[in-house]
Amino acid sequence: MSSGVSRLLQLLAGLSFLVVLHEFGHYFFARLFKTRVEKFYLFFDFMFPFSGLLNFSLFKIKKGDCEYGIGWFPLGGYVKIAGMIDESMDKDALAAPPEPWEYRSKKPYQRLFIMLGGIIMNIIVAIVLYGFIFSKWGEQYLSLNKMPYGVAVDSIGQSIGLKSGDRIRGVDGKKLDRFEQIPLALILHNENGTVEITRNGKDTVISIPHGIVDKIIKKKRADLMIPRLFAVVDSVGAVSIANTAGMKKNDSIIAVNGQPVQFWDQVSVMIKGNYGKPLTFTFVRNGAIDSVTATIPKDSTFGTYYPPRSRYYTDDSIRYGLFDGMARGFTYSWDQFIVYVSQFKLFFNKEVNVNDSLGGFGSMAKMYAPVFDWKAFLLMTAFISIALAFMNLLPIPGLDGGYVLFLLFEMISGRKVSERVMEISTTVGLVLLLAMMVYFNGLDVLRWLHLKH
Repeated sequence: MSSGVSRLLQLLAGLSFLVVLHEFGHYFFARLFKTRVEKFYLFFDFMFPFSGLLNFSLFKIKKGDCEYGIGWFPLGGYVKIAGMIDESMDKDALAAPPEPWEYRSKKPYQRLFIMLGGIIMNIIVAIVLYGFIFSKWGEQYLSLNKMPYGVAVDSIGQSIGLKSGDRIRGVDGKKLDRFEQIPLALILHNENGTVEITRNGKDTVISIPHGIVDKIIKKKRADLMIPRLFAVVDSVGAVSIANTAGMKKNDSIIAVNGQPVQFWDQVSVMIKGNYGKPLTFTFVRNGAIDSVTATIPKDSTFGTYYPPRSRYYTDDSIRYGLFDGMARGFTYSWDQFIVYVSQFKLFFNKEVNVNDSLGGFGSMAKMYAPVFDWKAFLLMTAFISIALAFMNLLPIPGLDGGYVLFLLFEMISGRKVSERVMEISTTVGLVLLLAMMVYFNGLDVLRWLHLKH
């Protein structure tokens, strides 16, 4: 199975799981307050958002007053609650006087819980998933105190003002303890952001230049920097310049063109600065010093691969029992919610090209691991659950947050929003959501076409 297919299947499974539980949240509170639920669907049984177009189901079964089914239009899902204007836009049922079992007959606080049910369920799901992950696998991270040789940075890291070998201590005056915290801290830095580092044994502060956020977002965060690694060959490409030159696994490179080197980032600098020129690599093999000479064409690679960081760095690991794991799941869910809100604010940051940060299902699929792994799958699904909770909380008609906004207005003013206003706003909101979906997925298509050419 290709990595693309694997990611798409994981996205489909993760989203389907989350959608069903989100809708169950609405369903649960509706039933709790004795409100009739007429439909419970994964996906839509019509051409969203046009409820009267192409109405059919892939599967459905009727139990009591409710029809449970799977629609043909693979986007989200819905519960049809009696006496409510929703995705189904069933206005005929609202022409008759309200019945006791209908949504419109319930007290405002009950309707509020019904509308918040999906968001509440998404948050609970995230807490439980994270809690399960911490209980089963614990929590692993690389402590910055265990990185005596600092980090190796790429061109973007250098444009910030960092150098390979810097030991990063904090961002914007906030101390960082873990290596994994660095990329996100740089993305979310303050307007006049700073990076606190130790360089050559001396503490100093670097001002983060304007426009760096967009560069980091365009590049994968994980590639921004890595722990500094010794220039020891872990493997050699079967068809490569290094193989032809005679390099072998476990060779320790100590000089390039007579210039002493100790780390892979130093070797990379020498290669990039001498494309097309002969390079002499001096190395130690089995206690003896030897050398090879090779010419590397521009934008090519030598063909040697450095070892995993686990050879030189030991991650800290925290083990949790079931209850401690669930408690950590709660705090971690809150942390991730704050992170997502902070990332959402970047859309209003003048430094950021919004289109580079947006995407549709293709971009979401790429967030999953190329090869299925339970821990990675559950971590990403939990994060998407947090994202769905936040997005549904936005005060956009058609989303849960839009209904909540109208309910809060009613609870504060004592005046109920007219059904005509609800109908028009919901229609506009649903069309807007469809347009956004088309636009976001269109960006993915354009990126794919750009890569193909």
